[in-house]
Amino acid sequence: MFWVLLLLLAWAVAGLACLRLCLAAVRAAAVAPPAVDRAHPLTLYEAAFLAGGPRRVADLTLVSMARQRRLLLAHTGWATVVDPCGRDEMERSVIGAIGPGGQSRVAPVRSGAAAADAVRALADRLVRAGLAVPDDARGVAAGVQRVRVAALAVGALGAAALALPADQPRPLIALWFTLPLALTLGCLAITRMEAHPYSRWASPAGQRLIGSLVRQADGSADDRTYLTSVAVRGVHAIGEPDLRAAFAHRERYVEERWERRA
Repeated sequence: MFWVLLLLLAWAVAGLACLRLCLAAVRAAAVAPPAVDRAHPLTLYEAAFLAGGPRRVADLTLVSMARQRRLLLAHTGWATVVDPCGRDEMERSVIGAIGPGGQSRVAPVRSGAAAADAVRALADRLVRAGLAVPDDARGVAAGVQRVRVAALAVGALGAAALALPADQPRPLIALWFTLPLALTLGCLAITRMEAHPYSRWASPAGQRLIGSLVRQADGSADDRTYLTSVAVRGVHAIGEPDLRAAFAHRERYVEERWERRA
């Protein structure tokens, strides 16, 4: 009867994930979307926020300053200030996150810059323009991700139950596990019909604007095109090996901190 415990666990995982998605969808529906400002000129910082949120804005700022030789990003994962005079609020936020010593690891710099007032002001401006998702409506994308994980978990639990000795026929056990799986898949299907495209950061109008920005940049090879790719696709679009290594060290630094906390 051990498979029954696995079935109960599958129902708990699926039910909780679907419940949280439904609550997030209700909260999102209660938020009145602002009117879209179609004349709003999209900057690279704003494109980065719509594509990846505050941390993407910090990444874009770091890469931009490094390409202009005003910030050194070493392959060892350290950031060093070369020019202490930031040209805009985002750059000043990065320099402030590095600190008075002029040198810091990339990971805490990224986190500090992402939480700066300049990024929050940028987010508020995009929400007012109807291009970004309000705070109360950002739970739908996260909820969809949780339901997807729950569907995979139900499948794994069902496979484990079928692999264990049981006093019931295998087809019957599989049928029981199809019920919570059907719940998760049905919830995903309904959400796709009612709330797609769902994004944590960009509204449908913002997503269309990002797509047009990428199409306009295609065919040219200037520095703005490069930064546009970083803004839309993240640090994976970086071509320089040293810069990629610096951000790879950032990921390892975050993993090491989580391991120490555990």
